[in-house]
Amino acid sequence: MIPATAERGPGTERSATNKGGRFWEIDAARGVAILMMVVYHFTFDLYAFGGYDVDAVSGFWARFADATASLFLFLVGVSLAISSKRGGGGFRRYLLRGLRIFGYGMLLTAVFLVFGMGIVAFGILHLIGVSIVLSYPFLKLRFANFVLGAAIFAAGLSLQAGDPTGSAWLLPFGVVPEGWAMPDYRPLLPWFGVVLVGIFFGNTVYGDGRRPGGIPDRAPVPARPLLPLGRNSLAIYLVHQPVMIVLLAALGVVDLNLS
Repeated sequence: MIPATAERGPGTERSATNKGGRFWEIDAARGVAILMMVVYHFTFDLYAFGGYDVDAVSGFWARFADATASLFLFLVGVSLAISSKRGGGGFRRYLLRGLRIFGYGMLLTAVFLVFGMGIVAFGILHLIGVSIVLSYPFLKLRFANFVLGAAIFAAGLSLQAGDPTGSAWLLPFGVVPEGWAMPDYRPLLPWFGVVLVGIFFGNTVYGDGRRPGGIPDRAPVPARPLLPLGRNSLAIYLVHQPVMIVLLAALGVVDLNLS
């Protein structure tokens, strides 16, 4: 689970009238999502590698993972809206950004296959990469994004409820081949809908690329520890699982059984 930051600017403590700075409240929200992600992956590692009596793939923890992904994807949409208001560039820029994120997803796909940890054919990085490209025609829309996003989300939930099976080529749309176990799976249906709702929110609240009134320019003290997490979310996502698994194995908490 990972957000893709679309904001520009070197700092978070810029004035609300400066359209080039980052917004501390978005970085802080992204930092919360990072913490949620680490908590979930810690639980998943205990379940998958340690044999602990905790079901990380259904019930409460499955809903917790969905909530974490939803927050990440919503913030992707918000950041894309802000970027577009600041002159985010033409389609080529979004295409290259999306391909870069998708490439990271393919790297994780290869890692999971090499170590026999399951199939990550269309995880959250794949989703974010594709969503950045697909979002381009919708960046200037407001309420239409909310309606379309809600419709896509509802359609995706309906498709999942039907438990479809089919070709692997339909994986991006929520159709899963029978017998595929995927530790990270976030298809466009329903999750692209969350990105569109985030774009709606970003265009509504940050409509001119500036912070709305009522939010202080400087981050309050309790939020400041979250800011580095939010600013470096992609790097944290890419390295946190290997580091955490190695530490748990070194402490004897999990047994990787990779030999």
